[in-house]
Amino acid sequence: MCTSKERGGSAMTSPSDARRAGIIGMGLIGGSIGFALRQAGWFVTGTDVDEGTAGRALALGAVDALGVDAGASVTFVATPVGAVAGVARELLRATRGAVTDVGGVKAGVVAAVDDPRFVGGHPMAGSELAGVEGADADLFRNAAWVLTPTARTDPDAFAMVLAAVAAMGAEVVAVDPEQHDAIVAVVSHVPHLTAASLMAIADGHAREYEAPLLRLAAGGFRDMTRIAAGATGIWPDVCAENAAAITAVLDELVAELARVREIVAGQRRDDLVALLETSRAARLALPGRTARPAGEVVELRVPVPNREGVLADVTTLATSLGVNIEALETADATEHERGLIVMVVAAEAGHRLRDALVARGYRPVVQAIG
Repeated sequence: MCTSKERGGSAMTSPSDARRAGIIGMGLIGGSIGFALRQAGWFVTGTDVDEGTAGRALALGAVDALGVDAGASVTFVATPVGAVAGVARELLRATRGAVTDVGGVKAGVVAAVDDPRFVGGHPMAGSELAGVEGADADLFRNAAWVLTPTARTDPDAFAMVLAAVAAMGAEVVAVDPEQHDAIVAVVSHVPHLTAASLMAIADGHAREYEAPLLRLAAGGFRDMTRIAAGATGIWPDVCAENAAAITAVLDELVAELARVREIVAGQRRDDLVALLETSRAARLALPGRTARPAGEVVELRVPVPNREGVLADVTTLATSLGVNIEALETADATEHERGLIVMVVAAEAGHRLRDALVARGYRPVVQAIG
């Protein structure tokens, strides 16, 4: 392990511990990963292009040591999206474990890296705070964390990244990289741009009406524009990398607002009520970010052929069914040229996933744990 400085004190996890992680980029997300993994008992090494930021991360306790750990089980690339592919390729040459990232766009990055040990990732969590000073060990707890396995993904690398993500309290959602980018354009990228646009409109009117306008901004306005207060640095790269999906959704938004304008201008009361009721029902149906319910778990053992794409097929199927994979391991099975995927899932979801796997031609076995 190559480090330049380590933390002192008895609380530091031993570097010999198998649970070792590296972090490149010690901002809000990178710092939060460090705090969360250290809290879970991992030994964490980190670095940043800015030596002052790296030093603050060490002083604050976000990492155990500074540098790059060649023997880390998993290394997180927490840089702006535009830098991810280059940094990831360097890490794949310099380290022996899995490499993942936290960028908001996946298809281009995954295609550019194209290595079995690289697993594209994206935690769906954030904060209005910025930098390692705003980092929080609980930032990812009960949040969705997207992983984007492909036909080339090494099952052991995927399992290691999943274990690290689960250790931070997040729930893994496995999707195709292109599907990820289409989804986040709707639920993350365009909402941020919309909030920024609405805030810009309000700011312009505030100059016209002076202080009273923003003093009248109530809870609804503040809720809608809260994300506009987030750090701006990541967005140029995100918009450049996901431009096609973002502009397509912006076109849909413009068309929908034009429809709303016609309804309001035409005083079409029934159409307006229908629009609001439909939107209200959809909003109430959104799954909440709540703690996982306590309950029994089962082990789902899935014999699989040793061919590319099987891991992605199994894990993305689980996501499509709303099944959270608590843990995942891969092993050799007794049959010739076959492997084994072992997943731990909630008992109520295990049988549902088993039935879906059977429908796809697999022969899974559900076993109680304990």
